[in-house]
Order: sequence, then C-alpha cells, then structure tokens
Amino acid sequence: MTRPTIYEIKRRRLEAMTSEERSEFDAAYEATRLALDVGEKVRAARESAGLSQRELAQRMGTSQAAVARLEAGGVGATLTTIQKVATALHLNVTVELSEAS
Repeated sequence: MTRPTIYEIKRRRLEAMTSEERSEFDAAYEATRLALDVGEKVRAARESAGLSQRELAQRMGTSQAAVARLEAGGVGATLTTIQKVATALHLNVTVELSEAS
C-alpha cells in the first residue's frame, strides 16, 4: 500500500468539510496567502535597499525578530506597520484591489 501524498490528504479533508468549515478554511487560507505576499514584498524591498533585518528594525523602531516574523508571513501586518516599513525604506504605499479569482 502506498502512502498518500500531502495533496491527496488535503483533497480528502477538503471534500469532507461542511460548507461552513470550507468557508472558514478559505478565509484562513486567504489571510495566510496575503500575509506571505506582504512578507515577500517587504523582504524584497529591504534587500533592494541593501539593509539587514536589524537595520530595518532600527529604522522602524522595532526589533529584528518582529521584522523576521513580518517577512516570514507569521503575522498579518497592519497598515500602520506597512507604512513604517515604507517610511524606513523611503517608499510609498499603494493599495490595489482586483477581481477575486
């Protein structure tokens, strides 16, 4: 007997969910995806500026660990935090809303 892949396990669990559970899952998945996307953008901007996490943290008035969590997508960044990042990197913040897929 072969072991199921992670994708097979995920598929089975999703199929077994009620519509309410699936709705909660989808909302959590989207929040996580957004946090990861913001983290990737922050890291790319920091690296482009030639700064370490510690240097960015100093400019923002926070800790290196907080910057690491932000870049890893471990926290949902507030607009205030995103603005602090932008100010520290001499960037502007823009927001784009698009059609849901």
